[in-house]
Amino acid sequence: MKILCVSDEVDPFIYNPAVKQLFGDVGAVLCAGDLPMDYIDFIVSTLNKPTYFVFGNHNLSEYKYYASEFRSDSLSDQNSMEAQASRGHGASYLGFKCVASEITIEDPKTKKKRPLLIAGAPGSIDYNHGQCQFTESQMKWKLLSMAPSLMMNKLRYGSYLDIFLTHASPRRIHDKEDPCHKGFECFHDFLKKYEPRYMVHGHIHLYNQNEERVGLYYNTTVVNAYSHHVIEI
Repeated sequence: MKILCVSDEVDPFIYNPAVKQLFGDVGAVLCAGDLPMDYIDFIVSTLNKPTYFVFGNHNLSEYKYYASEFRSDSLSDQNSMEAQASRGHGASYLGFKCVASEITIEDPKTKKKRPLLIAGAPGSIDYNHGQCQFTESQMKWKLLSMAPSLMMNKLRYGSYLDIFLTHASPRRIHDKEDPCHKGFECFHDFLKKYEPRYMVHGHIHLYNQNEERVGLYYNTTVVNAYSHHVIEI
């Protein structure tokens, strides 16, 4: 199954009337952050495929409808869910969530049919205390909050995770040395422990064709989704 991965820019190959002819054979779409929500809405409504997304550190006008830290007595969990639904984007938010998706795959070990397992981590390293930015320790604790769901996946399906969808990259894998674009050290331990088949991230713009887009680290293929990239699982 092909999966379309997008991030960080409105790609003219995607945002055009011919997108269904170009990418109609994909089974799902992963959005790795810094994308306008109306662009995600276009992808969902045009391709009509299961779509999952995380926020980056830009294009955060609707972040308040999804992020728990913005919820108060005046915006309860139920109200927040209703607010999300009312936006009409049709994509599933994976902000520190682990889901057994509606997509069915054959497990590579057991050869049995099971859901595609996806987890997500939004945001970037904290560089100016803005929205959807996290310190190293904050991100580590956020990842730990997903451990029970990941353990349940292992017990139920025999695998922790298939795809780890993030905005930021791991430290020293595809990242940069400026304060904004450094990756997270704790992502390394996450990849080592849970061994997702793919990690899909954004945040790092690719302007040089010699820069690595796809690399194998530990037992995970790490993919920079900048603009767009297609993976197969």
